[in-house]
Amino acid sequence: MAEFIFKALVKARGLEDLYYIESAAVSAEEIGNPIYPPAKRCLSQHGVAFDKSKCARQITRGDYARFDRIICMDASNLRLIRRIIPDDPQAKIHLLMSYTGSGRDVADPWYTGDFEAAFQDILSGCEAMLSF
Repeated sequence: MAEFIFKALVKARGLEDLYYIESAAVSAEEIGNPIYPPAKRCLSQHGVAFDKSKCARQITRGDYARFDRIICMDASNLRLIRRIIPDDPQAKIHLLMSYTGSGRDVADPWYTGDFEAAFQDILSGCEAMLSF
């Protein structure tokens, strides 16, 4: 959801030429899977466009060189990313909610089933990151 929420915010501000946005998983368990149907419904309810052909891929060590920022949704993701990308000399790896001044995790709908809470957290984090 974060990829498409951030893309929508960037597009609304006319900043598409300044950003390349792509999401990746920290584990291999979802590789190749499409967007989870409840996530699609939540995005659609908010009018956020998404790529229906999007499939999950796992983050790689090479992504560190490809991206200016690597944003994690929660502390667990951060720990797992540090196994794949153990060094962060350019301080590229951040928790999304840190941009809001909070160190808390994005509400995880995988465990709560509350995709709306996740959407709102992601939206506020992405808005804050764009203002950073």
